[in-house]
Amino acid sequence: MLTVHHLNNSRSQRVLWLLEELGLPYEIQHYQRDARTSLAPPELRRVHPLGKSPVITDGGFTVAESGAILEYLVDRYGQGRLKPTGEQDLLHYRYYLHFAEGSAMPPLLMKLVFNKVKRAPMPFFVKPVARGIANKVLAGFVQPNIDAQLRFLESELAARPWFAGAEFSAADVQMSFPLEAAAARGGAMDGYPKIKAFLDRIHARPAYKRALERGGPYDLLS
Repeated sequence: MLTVHHLNNSRSQRVLWLLEELGLPYEIQHYQRDARTSLAPPELRRVHPLGKSPVITDGGFTVAESGAILEYLVDRYGQGRLKPTGEQDLLHYRYYLHFAEGSAMPPLLMKLVFNKVKRAPMPFFVKPVARGIANKVLAGFVQPNIDAQLRFLESELAARPWFAGAEFSAADVQMSFPLEAAAARGGAMDGYPKIKAFLDRIHARPAYKRALERGGPYDLLS
C-alpha cells in the first residue's frame, strides 16, 4: 500500500492530488509543523534522513522530492495517464516538473525569509539596518525575479491551455504549489489573467477537492 507522509501546508498536498487524479488507493500518515518554527517534526526523520515532506513509501521503496515522487507515480502506475506522448509536449512536461522547484520556488522562499527578517524581534538599534537590508534585497533582486517568472508563465499559458500542452498532466500538478505560493505571498493575480484562470481551473477539479478533504486544511489557499 502506498503511504504519503503528509505535512500540513506543504508540497505533499500535490502528491495527494496526483493520487486522486490517478484513482490510486493510498494511506496518509499525518504530521504537523511546529507551531513556533513551522518546521517539520523530528518523526519524519524515521522515514527519510532529511526529515522533510513530501515523502512516500511504497512497499520497499522510499521516494522523496516532489518531482521525483510525481514521476515515480506516473511512470509506475499511470498507465499512460497524466504524461504527454508528443515530443514537444514531453519536453514541456519535463521542463515544468523541474522548473517548479528549481526556478520558481527559490525567490518565493527568499521573499518569505526576508519578510520574516523584517518582522523578527531584535534590538531596536539593529532593526533599521536589518529592515533596510531586507528591503533592498527584496526590491532589487527577489521581487524582480518573481515578476519576471510570472510574466514568463503568463505567456506560456497564453500559448497553450496547460503547461505541457493541450491536456492536463502531472506538470500542472507540480506547478500548482509555486503558483499558489505566488498568489498567497506575492499579492493579487489581477495582472496575470491566464495564471489566475489556471488556478481557478485546478481548484475546481474534483480530484483536487478530494485531496483537500483527505489532507486537511491548506493555508496556501487563504
